[in-house]
Amino acid sequence: MPSRYGRPPKEKKETPYVVFKPAAVRSMQRGINLMVNVLRPTLGPHHRIVALDKVVRGGVPEMLDSGGIIARRILELPDRDADMGAMFVRHMVWRQHDREGDGTVTLALLFQSLFNQGVTYLTAGGNAMAFRAHLTRGAEAIQAELTKMARPVEGPEMLAHVAESVCFDPALARVLGEIFDIIGEYGRLELREGRGFEPEREYVEGIYWDGGLLSRAMMAPMPRTVAMPGSRPTDKTVLRAETENPAILLTNFDIQNPEDLIPVLRTAVAAGHKALVIVARNLSEAAVSLLMANRSPERLWIFAVKSPGPGSDDEADGLEDMARLTGGTPLLSAAGDSLARVTAAHFGRARLAWANHEYFGIIGGGGDPRVLRRHIADLRDAFRRVQDSETRKKLRARIGKLMGGTATLWIGGFTPADIEFKKELAERAGDAVRGAMLEGVVPGGGIALLACQPVIERLLAATDDPDGRAALRALHRALEEPLRALIENAGYDPSTVLAQIRHAPAGYGFDAVRGAVVDMIEAGIFDAAAVLRQAVVTAATGAGLALTTDVLVHKRKPVQELNP
Repeated sequence: MPSRYGRPPKEKKETPYVVFKPAAVRSMQRGINLMVNVLRPTLGPHHRIVALDKVVRGGVPEMLDSGGIIARRILELPDRDADMGAMFVRHMVWRQHDREGDGTVTLALLFQSLFNQGVTYLTAGGNAMAFRAHLTRGAEAIQAELTKMARPVEGPEMLAHVAESVCFDPALARVLGEIFDIIGEYGRLELREGRGFEPEREYVEGIYWDGGLLSRAMMAPMPRTVAMPGSRPTDKTVLRAETENPAILLTNFDIQNPEDLIPVLRTAVAAGHKALVIVARNLSEAAVSLLMANRSPERLWIFAVKSPGPGSDDEADGLEDMARLTGGTPLLSAAGDSLARVTAAHFGRARLAWANHEYFGIIGGGGDPRVLRRHIADLRDAFRRVQDSETRKKLRARIGKLMGGTATLWIGGFTPADIEFKKELAERAGDAVRGAMLEGVVPGGGIALLACQPVIERLLAATDDPDGRAALRALHRALEEPLRALIENAGYDPSTVLAQIRHAPAGYGFDAVRGAVVDMIEAGIFDAAAVLRQAVVTAATGAGLALTTDVLVHKRKPVQELNP
């Protein structure tokens, strides 16, 4: 807008707000301690609850006990300098939650102890970069010790103990132990809202994908007056189409012209197939009408399902998995394929295929078992290499589908909020059980970390470097912090209980439920080794990064963005 003198006003440049050391370190420390102290009460079986106010004034506060969810809900502190430290913790904790499902508060406590001890040492004149390097080396030694300490998980009872260490709900833990003993570490677990108060489970035979029938007309039951070779009638009550020994055509086509389907139908009939399942991205109404007009229990029974996945990458992955499972060859638009070139070799086979309005499933795929095993092995290798949590989840789901392990867990409660709380608990516990099945378990309750102190003591005895000794002493003390918090949350004096543990045999720790020092393995108190290893390395690298941060920079007037 022009000014009163006819010239546009000058744009005001935002001057960055810069905070230098030592004020930067003190500010970050305030935010770090505030965030970790919010999470600290939620550790252990006798944990406390953190109440978070709703955005809408007057709403019922959220009652949470998950470190990851609590940290995620805290968006900003009023003190912008301290906010940088708090958001640093928030990022680490959420990544741990997203990747492992557990160990968030353990990570936060380890990080807080290392950072605070490091600030004290560096204020006295220590070398920050050397301190950071020694923290990393010490964390690697702890990781190696936890790996040696890990033992495999065997049987539903042991799996239930791992689940209970996260959810602290014996009934839910027993069901999860049974489920994962059946479906395996990669198995597919769906959590749904139940009607009763106790958790219930249901196992699904075979493999299924998201993407159901492309038309409800295909749910109509087959005529019962005619013999139905190769097919079984659709069940009216569950609205599910089902057929035995079908040929399966895999495509990602959007089929609009019904004439494109004629070569497919002719090829299927000529090959002697009595049932056909077409996988496609979409079918026009005219194409559906053509299929319905040619559907006959005497000649060829047909239904069509949507290709899997919400995106093109998910669709490609799903079609690839289906091809390995059924022995079919997908027809892809990106490769220039068309339905006019269909041959009998393109069809996959299965013992049984079914579909409803949500899912498409296969039982007894007819592909080469050796090809399928190699494909699963390749997916497992990729799962071990990939670090991105979202990609890992997708790979795990693909492996679980191909291995045929699928279960549905129905979770009930008194209120919708109670059900959501239990579902979130079950998801976290399930992630911890998967990690334990993949990489083993260690004694729980903070005892595995405490058992790593002798490794640090040996490293201390082997170094004369003052920065190295300071970093290793910080690690040695930090390894006690999760156990101290757990004991304190249970209402006991940490120093007294720690003294009892140090005088007990190896492998003994504090059972907060019984209030006694016990053999942790015999008591069935475990932690997933992968969770602790990730927490240790993240805490050490995070503390090293935070301790070498000397300057904070923000804009005076941060841009406010509204996400639609």
